[in-house]
Order: sequence, then structure tokens, then C-alpha cells
Amino acid sequence: MGRTSNAREKILTAAQSLIGQRGYSALGTAEICKVAGVPKGSFYYFFETKEALALAVLDERWETQRGDWSRILRGDGEPLQRLRRLFEETEAGQRAGQQSCGTVSGCLFGNLTLELSNQTEAVRSRLQGIFDAQVGMVEEVVAEAAERREIAVGDHREAARSVVAQLEGQVLFAKLYNDPERLDVLWRNCLAILGARLPA
Repeated sequence: MGRTSNAREKILTAAQSLIGQRGYSALGTAEICKVAGVPKGSFYYFFETKEALALAVLDERWETQRGDWSRILRGDGEPLQRLRRLFEETEAGQRAGQQSCGTVSGCLFGNLTLELSNQTEAVRSRLQGIFDAQVGMVEEVVAEAAERREIAVGDHREAARSVVAQLEGQVLFAKLYNDPERLDVLWRNCLAILGARLPA
């Protein structure tokens, strides 16, 4: 049992890395298994289809990211400080990725939204759920900051959606230009979106 679940994890890790580097559509199951170091037949033992693999990759990545976002956004510190920490860790992650493989990989969720949302309803639905959850986590912080009168927004949900969209958009630009410095404006833009009453 341990050996088979280990093979599944190897496939997921390889797939996540390859999707991050080259996208989903160009990948074949043979290449994924080769990079994972498992027999080709192993793929269909764990995943009925390549789409099932994409869903599993999304779930595994979100489980990790949700833990990170929860630690940051629900951790210690004032609400806007926690939000800023999220941006700083996002930028640090993109910089680390560029240093390790030479390119800014962007956001797996954003990348797959662009590539697959019009091709597979299951993937689109899963991505919607992930982004809705992200917005919900940011909304908690926005509501807290609004209660403290640190920001001036009427609709907390829409403000949170704008913050997440801005984060995704700047990460997309960082990937497009292979330049993590595109993320330097995140905090300044966020303060403007929220009508912050604190100095930048």
C-alpha cells in the first residue's frame, strides 16, 4: 500500500512540476511517468484520465496553498499587515521559482484557468471553487480592516474579489515578462483598491 501511494505521489509531483513549466495540454502520460520514475502502466492504475490527474493536481496544490493562506491571513498581526504578508510570501515564492528553474512559473490555478477553463467543465468548476475560497479568506481580512475603519469599502466581498484578481493579474504579468519585480506594486495597488486610510 505504501509503495503504491508513493507512486501516486511521484506522479502528482511530476505532473505539477511539468504543468508549471510547460502547461497541461502538451504533456503526455508517458512523459509524466518517465519524470516520476514509475512504470507507464502506473498512471491508469491511479487516474482514469488525464483530466482526473489535473483535478488531483489542483486539489493537492490547493491543500498546500490553503494551509499557507490560512496561516498568514488568520495569523497574528493587524489585518492589513497580514494581507501584506500574503503578497510578500507570494512574491518570494515567484522569485524562488525563477532562481530554481530560470523562469517565473506564475500561479498554477491562473495558468490552468487560461488553458483549460473552456475545455473541461470539471476543471473549470474546481478552479471556481478554489478562487471563491481565496476570495472568502481575503474577505475575512477586509471585513476586519473595515470594522477597524482602516479601509473604506462598501462591499467586502467585491473588494476581496478585486484584491485576489489584482494578485492573479500581477502574477500573470510577472510570468509573461519573466520578472518578479512586477509584483512590487501589489501592496500599493491593494491599498488603492481598499481605499486604505493608513500610510502605504
